[in-house]
Amino acid sequence: MADVDLRRVSIFVRVVEAGSFSAAAAGLGLPVSSVSRSVTAFEEELGVRLLHRTTRKLSLTDAGQTYFRRMQTILAEAEEATEEAMSFGRDPHGLVRLTAPVDLGVLILPALVAKLSARHPRLTLELALTSRRIDLAEEGYDLALRAGFLEDSSLMARKLGNTDLGIFAAPAYLERRGRPRTMADVAAHACVVYRPRGGKLPWRLEGPRGAETADVTGSIIADDMLFVRELVLQGGGLGLMPEAIVSDEVKAGRLVRVLPKYAVSGGALYLVWPSRKLVLARVALVRDFLAQELGGPA
Repeated sequence: MADVDLRRVSIFVRVVEAGSFSAAAAGLGLPVSSVSRSVTAFEEELGVRLLHRTTRKLSLTDAGQTYFRRMQTILAEAEEATEEAMSFGRDPHGLVRLTAPVDLGVLILPALVAKLSARHPRLTLELALTSRRIDLAEEGYDLALRAGFLEDSSLMARKLGNTDLGIFAAPAYLERRGRPRTMADVAAHACVVYRPRGGKLPWRLEGPRGAETADVTGSIIADDMLFVRELVLQGGGLGLMPEAIVSDEVKAGRLVRVLPKYAVSGGALYLVWPSRKLVLARVALVRDFLAQELGGPA
């Protein structure tokens, strides 16, 4: 039976999963040249080409495709078995990488991360808070919080709940401009408009008489919900915002719900992860902790 260098196998699998030598090198913490040489040496050792290399992308040969599928499963099982063996009698340890939108991350994750870290001090959590939609498999992330509609069908997902939006304002603004009584009144007010890429300015909310629309105007349009919230807190106008990110401000009296019988269903909140057959024990621990804390069903 031929001896196989498992380190070279692991590097080859990581290159294929990441889609490039540079992405794999970043995830492994190695120079790109070292990763490239390792794969080349491994092909020479096997006596077969595994990858087609072009200036733009990598692709698997037929032999590489077969070898990758088998070895990816074997390595995942080996890593899981090692993880479980090492965890007996010890607290889970190792790195878990998590990404989330900025607003969700800032408002939801700090308390949860602190609680998890206190409970499992041997875990290392690396967070990327960004509005950019990170490719989990390519960039080496284990978990992501995502709101709205899921576009990537290759991911596993657990629904945590729904994000409803309402209209909110600071008491000082309402004292100055008056409180809207109908959706038609809203259109006459200054509004701080959240306008994501491709978004629209009309606010369409469901109320007692069904859906009603207000064509709002605002001198300030932003693509960051935290900025919208802070500007509304400063009395800048009405804001259509997720209830979850303003609940503390409402309880403290710093914000007031306007037209409380009107709301927008803003889509679902999900916890997602790459669809591998096996999930590392430490990743499963973080995933299940977040799902439980955020109210997601199994």
